[in-house]
Amino acid sequence: MLWQPSLDAYYTTLSPEAAAELISQRREQLGESLVILGHHYQADEVIQHADYTGDSLKLSQLAAEVALGGKVKWVIFCGVHFMAETADMLTPDAVEVILPDLSAGCSMADMADYDDTVQAWEALHEGLRAQGWAGRIIPITYVNSTAAIKAFVGDHGGACCTSSNADAVFAWAMAGGGGPALRAGIARDMQARPENNLTHGSESRATGNDATDDDIKILFLPDQHLGRNTAAKYGLETDTQTCLYDPKRAQQGETLGGSTASELLASKVILWAGHCSVHKLFRPEHCEQIRADNRAQQKQNTHGLESRATHEVPTRIIVHPECAKEVVDLADDSGSTEYILTTVRASQPGSRWAVGTEVHLVNRLAAEMADRGVEVRMLSECQCLCTTMYRIDQPHLLWVLDTLCGIRINASTPEPCEPRAVNVVRVHPEVCSLAVQSLERMLSLSVPTASSPAG
Repeated sequence: MLWQPSLDAYYTTLSPEAAAELISQRREQLGESLVILGHHYQADEVIQHADYTGDSLKLSQLAAEVALGGKVKWVIFCGVHFMAETADMLTPDAVEVILPDLSAGCSMADMADYDDTVQAWEALHEGLRAQGWAGRIIPITYVNSTAAIKAFVGDHGGACCTSSNADAVFAWAMAGGGGPALRAGIARDMQARPENNLTHGSESRATGNDATDDDIKILFLPDQHLGRNTAAKYGLETDTQTCLYDPKRAQQGETLGGSTASELLASKVILWAGHCSVHKLFRPEHCEQIRADNRAQQKQNTHGLESRATHEVPTRIIVHPECAKEVVDLADDSGSTEYILTTVRASQPGSRWAVGTEVHLVNRLAAEMADRGVEVRMLSECQCLCTTMYRIDQPHLLWVLDTLCGIRINASTPEPCEPRAVNVVRVHPEVCSLAVQSLERMLSLSVPTASSPAG
């Protein structure tokens, strides 16, 4: 986590309404030179100012698109640090990417340290070679990772992924990585498949030998749950064909991160011991409670304890694949943030949903769908809040806009100064050149996302 200086009391004591009005004034002053991107997990007070909203993949694509016309000078990324890094790598050098609060990090991204990854890479290869294995490990990193990890993956022939396209990237890696023609073929194949009917593999896919003679293993960083769920969706037996590498156990002397040599050799996927602190809060018992409530409601309907007009349909469960496999297995459906939004928005009036993802997104979706007679609720009653994302707020957004407009605060009073950009996120050119390789592989395997203005 980076250090963020405290704001002057001028900003923190403004009413939300006053802050919102000042932000609107600054945005009007900056005009087309500014674009604000807002992640779905942001609070409503921030989302109201976003030009575009989306999940990680959508915002990665938008970051590249919005700079093409040459008018944009600044992208304010209302998200977390790794997202701003990605935006910086995908935009021209002339565009400055600003993160309103530098302390808005990601605990999952921090779970995959560069030095730990280098150590793991060497230990895993050494452990496999000692058993006579002569295949290849292809690294995949979730977009929720640092630029350094993306660079490591790009430098070692791997690719980045998001929850939207993890299936496509996984299939690409299991097929050996391939060249442009193979990647394009897989991308077309993935676009033709519904998200929940992806490659529950033939025997050749399960062994990774359909497009190459190599014995392929995947090292999946840093989210073990997305990796495990993607492997299961691909058709692998996760109990026997995946293993877990825990860098903390490696630091304690367990060379293979807690796995045995035989487990490593048998595995097709090596999962990094990372997780999302929000999605791990959803538990199997939350799904089981929904099922119990559905059975009770069905019993009421069957015995006529309610009029036909008030009969309720069963609640369907839809969760993010960062949830544990036990939760995903019990859910009716799972998918990325964009997939959850699309699925619920397409449901019929009278539908009922329990959603396993971040609370701000679910609350906004519930309010949106209420007008259509669709009931949306959190899967769990706990406050599943992304606390680091929540560090981005109106005071910090106004502060960075003030500095761009040449306004500083002196003794709690605004006064003119030289315009400048603060909290600019820059990725070192050498890191960027390698990391972009993993991002380009990701984007080449992604269905293009249309720009969607916020609101």
